[in-house]
Amino acid sequence: MHFRGLLLLAGMYTIAWSAFFKWFGPALLKWMAMGNTELAELPTNYFGSFGLLVGLVIFISAFYPVTWVWLILAGITGKIISAIWFTLGFAPDLSWNKRSIFHLVFNELVWLIPLILIFLRALQVRSYLNENDIEE
Repeated sequence: MHFRGLLLLAGMYTIAWSAFFKWFGPALLKWMAMGNTELAELPTNYFGSFGLLVGLVIFISAFYPVTWVWLILAGITGKIISAIWFTLGFAPDLSWNKRSIFHLVFNELVWLIPLILIFLRALQVRSYLNENDIEE
């Protein structure tokens, strides 16, 4: 399948940003808040752990995207949950600025487009293989 590299990249990118949230959460939030030091203790460890799990699921789905098509769907769902969590849990305290909007748009929402396209393509390939009695 043509999109394995994109799935690997999406998984690694999600893992990298989630690792920042997990291990450097307070410093990352202070940077995202653009100097606002009045941040409440936000659950960056939980958000990062959830993101690591989502990134791992997306990364693993790249090895057999047609067979493990539901892992791609789980990754899409995880990215949507992460976007909602960031919007409701972190953005009000960070105030909407260019760094928080960048994170939400480019690290959570933009990845949904290729992931959804890959999911739909994997379903098409799976349907084709089933129609022609070809093993996955």
